[in-house]
Amino acid sequence: MNLLAIFSYPFMQRAMIAGVLISLCCALLGVSLVLKRYSMIGDGLSHVSFGALAIAVALGFTPLYFSIPVVILAAFFLLRLAEDSRWNSDAAIAVMSASSMAVGIVVISLTTGMTTDVDNYMFGSVLTMSETDVILAALVCTAVLVLFVLFYHKIFAITFDENFSRATGLQVRRYNSLLSVLTALTIVLGMRMMGAMLISSLIIFPTLTAMRLFRSFRGVVLCAGASSVVCFGVGLTVSFVLSTPVGASVVLVNLAVFALACLWRALHSR
Repeated sequence: MNLLAIFSYPFMQRAMIAGVLISLCCALLGVSLVLKRYSMIGDGLSHVSFGALAIAVALGFTPLYFSIPVVILAAFFLLRLAEDSRWNSDAAIAVMSASSMAVGIVVISLTTGMTTDVDNYMFGSVLTMSETDVILAALVCTAVLVLFVLFYHKIFAITFDENFSRATGLQVRRYNSLLSVLTALTIVLGMRMMGAMLISSLIIFPTLTAMRLFRSFRGVVLCAGASSVVCFGVGLTVSFVLSTPVGASVVLVNLAVFALACLWRALHSR
C-alpha cells in the first residue's frame, strides 16, 4: 500500500492536521502539568467533558460548544482546590472525575442512550473531524505556542517553584489560570480525537519519554512536542493500514517510544 496515497483522502488530511496540532498542545501543556504533579487533570477534565456532552445531547445542544465553558469552569475549580492546603489535588481530581462520569452515564441511560455523538467523544473518532474542528485546533495550538514562546521563563518559574515566583512578584494565579483554560480547550478538542478514556495519555506519555532523554526544561519541552507529533502520525498511519482504533494505536505507539527511551536511559546509565 502506498502510504502517501492514504493522505490523499480529505478526511485523513483533516485527521492528520487536527491530530498533530492537538498532540502538540497536549505535549507542551503536559510538561508543566506532569512536573507540577497535575498529570491526571487531563483524565478528570475529560470525564467532566463527557458528563457535559451527555447533558448537551439530552437537551439538544451542540456538545462541543456546551462542553467548553463547563470544562473551563471545572479547570478553574480544580485549580482553586489545588491551592487549598486542606485538599489533596489528586483526591479533588478523582472526586470530580468519578462524579462527572456517573452523571454522564445516568443522563445517557435515562434519555437518548448511546448516540453517535456520545460514542465519538467516549471512544474517539478522529476520522470524522470537521473543518471547524481543525480551525479550533489551530487556534488553540497557536495560543499554546504563543504562551510558551513569549512567557517561557515565567512558565518555567511557576512550574518548578510557585512560592518563589510569588515572592518575586510574578502573577502565579494568572498564569495558572491561563494554563487551565488552554488545558480545558485542548482536552475538549482532544476527546473527539482520542476519546475520554485515552486523552490523558497524550499529556503524560510525551513528557515521561522526554524526561528519560533530557534533563533541561527546554530539552524536555522540545522533545515532548516532537515525540508527540511523530507518535500521532505513526499511530494514525498504523491505524489506517491495520484497521485498528486510532486512539488506541496512538497510545500504543507512545508506549513503545517510552519503552525505548527507558531502555536507552538504562543502557546509557551503565
